[in-house]
Amino acid sequence: NCFRLLFLCLCFMKAEVLYDFSENSSLRYWSVVDDGVMGGVSQGSLRINYEGHGVFSGYVSLENYGGFSSIRYNTTPVSVVGYEFLSIKVFGDDKDYQIRIKSDYYDRHVYVKSFYAESKWQEILIPLNEMKPQFRGRKLRMKNFKDDSIVEVGILIGNKVQEDFTLFIDQISLK
Repeated sequence: NCFRLLFLCLCFMKAEVLYDFSENSSLRYWSVVDDGVMGGVSQGSLRINYEGHGVFSGYVSLENYGGFSSIRYNTTPVSVVGYEFLSIKVFGDDKDYQIRIKSDYYDRHVYVKSFYAESKWQEILIPLNEMKPQFRGRKLRMKNFKDDSIVEVGILIGNKVQEDFTLFIDQISLK
């Protein structure tokens, strides 16, 4: 059937690794951006654990009109030509997150797609053409992502509730 064929094709597609977490990984080009930029008090962090996985964890607070924590990876432009999906391998905490990409250093908006991170290892496949433009959490009247490259990949949690969070990340790639 069609779904089985699609699944088999996805399993054997070539991948372009954007970032592979390991015990030797550098977090030099990663940054944490919390709601403190607008007066909030949420606290997020990113570290590498002893197993070599990225650990994005912290606490989201709604105080002072806050409510989010995010991490961002800045890279030189990476071509997405020939790729259809952004793949992220994660072990979650049964919460919703967003994967976010930026196509140009000068863009103020990002392209966003939500995903649910179960408390097990899983590969989340995000169709690039389903990523919607946003600016500061607001949807924009622009077309979905269709650019040729990306310069930033990020993950954000902001579920409009106060909560602790922990997301283990193994790899981010294009497929």
